[in-house]
Amino acid sequence: METADGGARVWRVSIETGGWQEKNDIFVEITLGVGGEIFRRTREDFVQEVERFRAHYLEGEGPIFALYETVQALRDAAKAEGRHLTPKEQALIRGIRQRTFVMFEEQLRAAGDPGADPDLSAGPSR
Repeated sequence: METADGGARVWRVSIETGGWQEKNDIFVEITLGVGGEIFRRTREDFVQEVERFRAHYLEGEGPIFALYETVQALRDAAKAEGRHLTPKEQALIRGIRQRTFVMFEEQLRAAGDPGADPDLSAGPSR
């Protein structure tokens, strides 16, 4: 994330909380595109990947986790039927993940997480 003074802050999603941990020490790795965990993503793909990660690693109660379960149920049904997700199912999953990203980020922001940005899912890709 760009800072007001022209610098940058680097955030990494936490496997324990789904929140953001400042990881400025990986700035060079990211900007030079080296290392095993660095991938270039559009903003939309970033949102999808973060939500896929959160749904996989986190457990909890409430509307966000109910939506994660809905996505998993769609994926499980397609797998049980031995088929790929339909375009309609894929679009539904992308929409649910975009919504859960905003919901999760709003909760993080309310809790004081400085890396939270619910508006990230709404803007154009960078």
